[in-house]
Amino acid sequence: MVWTLRRKKHRAGTLRPADSADVSHLAHFVKSHTGVEAFIEPRTAVTETTVVLVASSGEWTRRRVGGAEAARSFAKKHAIPLYDVGVVGYPKRMREWTARRKAAGEVGPPGSSGPPGSSGPSA
Repeated sequence: MVWTLRRKKHRAGTLRPADSADVSHLAHFVKSHTGVEAFIEPRTAVTETTVVLVASSGEWTRRRVGGAEAARSFAKKHAIPLYDVGVVGYPKRMREWTARRKAAGEVGPPGSSGPPGSSGPSA
């Protein structure tokens, strides 16, 4: 009997770091929406540092980033404001957009389609 070991991309119990698909998704969101603001979320026991982008419409998306410095660099590169969600909280328009979406029966994470060639939600 031959045993083959199947390697997982990421081991159970380890955090998946941000990758180029995450950054690409965020950049696409900024380019395709108006009035975008960024909100940094700290690393937790189960998720690396993330950035939530919120458009003026309230539509939002979340992806991993390579830490606080990477979030600051991304915001500066795309000329969008960056806020610490632990200090300012989430904007009201984001909560309202989510409530409207839920009332319309939409399920699943927002922004799951991503830019062409991306592979769905990763946050």
